[in-house]
Amino acid sequence: MVAFAEGSPCWVDASLPDVEAGKRFYGELFGWTFGGSAGPEYGGYTQAYSRGRNVAALAPKPDGRMPTVWGIYLYTADAYACAARIRAAGGQMVMDPQPVGPYGTAALAADPGGAVFGLWQPGTHHGFEAQDEPYTYCWGELYTRARDAVDVFYATVFGYVPEDQYDPDDPGAATGTHTGTHTGTHSATGTPAAAEYRLWSPPGSAPGATTAVLGRSLITDAFPEIMPAHFLAYFAVPDCDASVATVQRLGGRVTADPFDTPYGRIAVVADNQGAVFALLSEPRANADPEPGPDQARA
Repeated sequence: MVAFAEGSPCWVDASLPDVEAGKRFYGELFGWTFGGSAGPEYGGYTQAYSRGRNVAALAPKPDGRMPTVWGIYLYTADAYACAARIRAAGGQMVMDPQPVGPYGTAALAADPGGAVFGLWQPGTHHGFEAQDEPYTYCWGELYTRARDAVDVFYATVFGYVPEDQYDPDDPGAATGTHTGTHTGTHSATGTPAAAEYRLWSPPGSAPGATTAVLGRSLITDAFPEIMPAHFLAYFAVPDCDASVATVQRLGGRVTADPFDTPYGRIAVVADNQGAVFALLSEPRANADPEPGPDQARA
């Protein structure tokens, strides 16, 4: 069982109009297998497995007006106490903590910038059984316009220890080319030189790439005006370009073409129902860094 620190991503799920179509898409893209539906009392929740280990879930949207998204859940030892901290720090509860049978306690919250995230207090379902390896979750990022407010919010609620990332060729500019794998090499999406990228590490840890559990990036003018604040889930793949080609063949679309950072090759894509996620593979030999997805998505 993986031990999660308070505020660390411990689970992801996709809310989809058609779970069966999602199973076909992700089964071919990532080689996932799927359990049976958990039944109406659990909303038809369907677990996804990589080599027999629990790595994600697909869930039917209960209301067609709800967004089609990948959601990230943050571990908490006490969902009710965490919800109280969220309210006190200026956030809102989208769904108050509620027991999910013997599996655990779930909640949904929104930070002061409007980004929605989940809380998970484990019962018998502890979260990821595998991560940071091919075809599993490997990193998460918050995109926001409310930098100062969310920095204070997450430090207050989860006690995150921050470290800002800077371009070594321009000490006065923040870059945001950090990648995330918990096994040592972290990277994240590239942002323009004037933007700031921050790493968040769990309370009590030293700040920096080796301990970071999330990244915080800014939604700049390079992004569409209608883009909401959001969390972006990354999945590790052996070959980013090959996985992008598979996404397209399966009816998905590319939001940001593959690009190189010093820490890995990244693309942002959407599945064939519109749920957006990122792909990350190891750095290519002799690859030069390229513009990040904020420029590519503009």
